[in-house]
Amino acid sequence: MARQEIMTINMGPHHPSTHGVLRVILELDGEVVVNAIPDIGYLHRGVEKLSEDKKYLQVLPLTDRLDYISSGTNNLAYILAVEKLLGIEVPPRAQWIRTTFAELTRIVSHLLWLGTHAADIGAVTMLMYTLREREDILDLIEETAGTRMMMTYFRPGGVVNDVLPHFQTKIKTFLDKYDVKVYEYERLLTKNRIWMNRTKGVGVISREDAISLGLSGPAARASGVNWDIRRDEPYEAYDELEFDVPVRTEGDIYARYMCRIDEMRQSSRMLRQLIEGLPEGPFIERSAKYVYPEKNRVKESMEAMIHHFKLVIDGLAPPPGEAYSTIESPKGEIGFYIVSDGSPKPYRLRIRPPCFVNLQSLLTMCRGNMLADVVAVIGSLDIVLGEIDR
Repeated sequence: MARQEIMTINMGPHHPSTHGVLRVILELDGEVVVNAIPDIGYLHRGVEKLSEDKKYLQVLPLTDRLDYISSGTNNLAYILAVEKLLGIEVPPRAQWIRTTFAELTRIVSHLLWLGTHAADIGAVTMLMYTLREREDILDLIEETAGTRMMMTYFRPGGVVNDVLPHFQTKIKTFLDKYDVKVYEYERLLTKNRIWMNRTKGVGVISREDAISLGLSGPAARASGVNWDIRRDEPYEAYDELEFDVPVRTEGDIYARYMCRIDEMRQSSRMLRQLIEGLPEGPFIERSAKYVYPEKNRVKESMEAMIHHFKLVIDGLAPPPGEAYSTIESPKGEIGFYIVSDGSPKPYRLRIRPPCFVNLQSLLTMCRGNMLADVVAVIGSLDIVLGEIDR
């Protein structure tokens, strides 16, 4: 009778395929995974506690650095919660602009996921291709928001500034090229025998387990959980758009891959509707509760500028109350819970991060698979440690 010996090894926290400083304590029977325990906290920055010592607008840059690949959706979830506290009505044009940037953010996130996930499994060329299209979107974001990754473009009531006149034309030009590139990605991977062998039937999680573990986003929809906040609890301009929610039932790595590929196409479909139907009107609601700088201000003294921006920051002081806002980020459901005591700072702030919740499914997905499959499973979850350790 063969002797069974369980071996414990560490994967990470500096392993390149853990997508950050994630440490996974693996228990192996030969090369078969018996147990997989995520050990987190290496990147902890205390964002929630820091937010309670900052004014509402000063919290916004902290949200950029949660899932730093998808800063636009982080901003939006936080801004929607603040707007609930303030009771601000957002102009339709601002809602459409914010929805446009949310979907651009989704494509940016999925592109980087696809490139790194494929590189983890051995298809390094894919990373070069997806970074190429990602750069085009980052250029579009930079032209409007002024930054590439840490967007900080949304504000309570709207956005910082209106889009440029040629913004819609540039997005359409990009989408015409991008739609062709998605088919190229599929030609490289979808029917590739090596890719299919590494992903089909690997890292399976059932619909019941996905629900009980709180999975959300593409990882849950790949297991048959037909839930998308954009459709089921619409916010911003999503209730005015036509789109489908990709759902699969296999629950393996391949299904999670196909769900995100389909989502990339649906984002393109939504963006075309958004740029064609962008309404006229103001890009921000200027109310007494929110002092905002005029677009073309004359040159001022340094003292006047400091005084003015102090008014901007201090102008946000919601009445006492609490609010929770949740949206569909590229990784899943992200939510912000804020308690206001009437001061310019949040009394309490709590984040519901999708990557943190999704990570607890790692053991269920890995158990019974081979050691080499752990890398593929982690990549299929699409985690970002800045959000997990927040």
